[in-house]
Amino acid sequence: MPFEEVVEAEGHLIDSHLMEQIFDKVVESNGRFEVEQFRIGRTNGEPSYLRLRLEAPDRRQMEHLLGQLLPIGCSPVQGIDATLRPVERDRCAPEDFYSTSNHHTFVRLAGDWIEVQNQRMDAMIVVKEGAAYCRRLRDLKAGDMVVTGMHGIRVAPESKERDRLAFAFMSNEISSERQVETAVRQTATLARQTKEQGKTIVAVTGPVVVHTGGVTGLAKLIRGGWIDSVLSGNAMAVHDIESSLFGTSLGIRMADGRQAEHGHRNHMRAINAIYHQGGIAGAVASGRLKSGVMYECVTNNVPFVLAGSLRDDGPLPETITDMNAAQDAYAAQLRSAGLVICLGSMLHSIATGNMLPSWVKIVCVDINPAVATKVSDRGTGQAVGVVTDVGLFLDLLSRELTNESVTAKS
Repeated sequence: MPFEEVVEAEGHLIDSHLMEQIFDKVVESNGRFEVEQFRIGRTNGEPSYLRLRLEAPDRRQMEHLLGQLLPIGCSPVQGIDATLRPVERDRCAPEDFYSTSNHHTFVRLAGDWIEVQNQRMDAMIVVKEGAAYCRRLRDLKAGDMVVTGMHGIRVAPESKERDRLAFAFMSNEISSERQVETAVRQTATLARQTKEQGKTIVAVTGPVVVHTGGVTGLAKLIRGGWIDSVLSGNAMAVHDIESSLFGTSLGIRMADGRQAEHGHRNHMRAINAIYHQGGIAGAVASGRLKSGVMYECVTNNVPFVLAGSLRDDGPLPETITDMNAAQDAYAAQLRSAGLVICLGSMLHSIATGNMLPSWVKIVCVDINPAVATKVSDRGTGQAVGVVTDVGLFLDLLSRELTNESVTAKS
């Protein structure tokens, strides 16, 4: 006998293409469906409602199908509480643990739906004293009660609002100055909204910021109070400091693009100079470092996190070489974020996107359209791609925003 389950979904199902995704998932999983009820929302604020009867050949395939449907907002209607199983050993979850998405998630406990806190993708849900939390595998402790299976869980994906600010996704076919300026104006609007909501704006930066001349624009945004924290790797900070101290980036003169004599050693000279001053803050305090992104961060009390990698030279004293510690430091800066602007760093952009809930807006700026695509494909569906030169984007954005004053930083 086929195995049956009744599921439901609510939200802007048509505008957000969720209904067609639900139908596709059922068919792709060799299941069948019957629409028992469908109610269309008649206004911008009124959600649509869908109720389906699913059929699968056996329980295993039904569990697989439910696993496909839960992340897109379709959950069983049975009034069953979430199943909890204990962690028997640190960092070892029960085999049938539920793995989270980055969308709003709720679990049913004692008949009530409880919202999961610290939402992020690829985590477990731990229940403690009537509350539910996302927790990474490496943070699980023996005795933690973890949500397992597919019942008693509800996911609410971010919906496409019918009257929202419409972003045009940039591609290599949309590269005129007009489109770049439009994307800049839209990003500026998001920045203003973020500040009005009391949220923070985080810049995720790669060394391309320095190579493309974007330091001036980013420095203006930091001074103007539009950037609340900077997340990057060792390379961006090194080249930023090299540019400030020696006028070069990777040994290339910023003024005319020519190779400086013995310029290949300038990035190591920059690292050495910072060590002589006891760190970046010490270099600013002593007057050795007088400009650049790192200078502006120190001067304006904007926190920064530099995550190390296997290829780093030096690295700088402030660079965190323990990857777990670097992840924790990134996550701490992202907790209050309302807008994240990723600038020319695929690695750090994907990593940051994986830490964020789906309601935090991300603008990913890169000259390579594949970067924005990869950020979105890795599960960060809210990312908006702007394909342009990072230096140009920062220059235009700083002009758009710094004519206004921000009276208080978040």
